[in-house]
Amino acid sequence: MIQRISTPFSYASAVAAGDYVFLGLHRGFGQSFTEQIHDSFSHIKETLNQLDLPLDRIVKVNVYLKNIKDLPEMEQVFCEYFEKDKFPARMTSTTEFIDSDCLMMIDGIVYKGLKEV
Repeated sequence: MIQRISTPFSYASAVAAGDYVFLGLHRGFGQSFTEQIHDSFSHIKETLNQLDLPLDRIVKVNVYLKNIKDLPEMEQVFCEYFEKDKFPARMTSTTEFIDSDCLMMIDGIVYKGLKEV
């Protein structure tokens, strides 16, 4: 069975298929990078809550930054949301965004299989 968490746009915020959930783009809003990354995690948590999954089930993320100078802060923020030694695999890159106010986006993969991780 495939379950989709829809958005008003042409993508799903998540698609659950088998033992995995594929997170679509999650971006935050706010004037600063700090506001946007925390808001992104808030949206990711909301998406995962709809599937009864906690944040620590994320196994892989891609983080897209507008400015590479935000990388050190991104590293610190990840330490606030994930336990030490339980970080997801991650790829971070820089890019331009269609929305000029967007400073970062996150997508990823969540494992929902076995309850014990």
